[in-house]
Amino acid sequence: MKAHIKTHEEKSLQCNECSKFFRNQRDLSSHKRIHTGEKPYKCPQCEKSFSQGSHLKRHLLTHSNERPHQCSECGKPFRSSASLKLHQKMHSDDKPYQCPHCEKSFKYGSSLKNHVLMHTNERPYQCSQCGKTFTNSASLKLHHKMHSDDKPYKCSHCEKRFYHSTHRKTHERTHTGEKPHLCSDCGKSFASSFAFKIHQRGHTGERPYPCSDCGKSFYKLSDVKIHQRTHTGEKPFKCSHCDKTFAISSSLKIHERMHTGEKPYRCSICGERFAFKWGFQTHKKKHAAPQSS
Repeated sequence: MKAHIKTHEEKSLQCNECSKFFRNQRDLSSHKRIHTGEKPYKCPQCEKSFSQGSHLKRHLLTHSNERPHQCSECGKPFRSSASLKLHQKMHSDDKPYQCPHCEKSFKYGSSLKNHVLMHTNERPYQCSQCGKTFTNSASLKLHHKMHSDDKPYKCSHCEKRFYHSTHRKTHERTHTGEKPHLCSDCGKSFASSFAFKIHQRGHTGERPYPCSDCGKSFYKLSDVKIHQRTHTGEKPFKCSHCDKTFAISSSLKIHERMHTGEKPYRCSICGERFAFKWGFQTHKKKHAAPQSS
């Protein structure tokens, strides 16, 4: 009751940096660390430090892998009560957030916000290191880890390390063979939820990423970015052996085999090797064809 009454108290303390108001000195002091960059809460197990004690407490769980908050519906554990609360919405059919551009509705306001950006092609979050842009702050934050050497999540089967726990989890399925995402339309299963989501669009025909120049739509954001280079003429991938440039990295990789002599495709019947997939596939048909007497 006392804690609730405090929510009605007047916010009389003002931050002299951004003019935001707070109810007490403790909250104001905590807020000011955003401006000063002060991080007094240091992790005893790694080099990371935090501006809030609660952030350090949550971070410490990444070292222990402790997940004390468990979903009563499916048993999935979480590090924080906030994550559990967010997860529990998945067990509800309620989707109160309706897209103003299409028929889709969402369980979370943040999901709607990210979805709307697909209609506008807006990517307001930009990486200060490399200039890459993103539709949401979570994707930018995850991307930032790529510029750091910090990879705290180690595979339990090999020496590989990862920036994010979900990447480790997906990778570990290459060792276990687990493919938990099953397509109800064709029975195909997938190790990654992203690959499963893209696959499902092949059944539904959904192409949520339109080209702003010609209106052509695509299953994946990466596909529309590659396509847009046909309009701009951009060819960012340059051969290290000659002056040729390419719109997509896979085309560069195939081209460079002409310089290196690499032949990654090997026939299991006769041992002959090929630089290009089309040559390999043509060759395999020779073995499959009936021999003339």
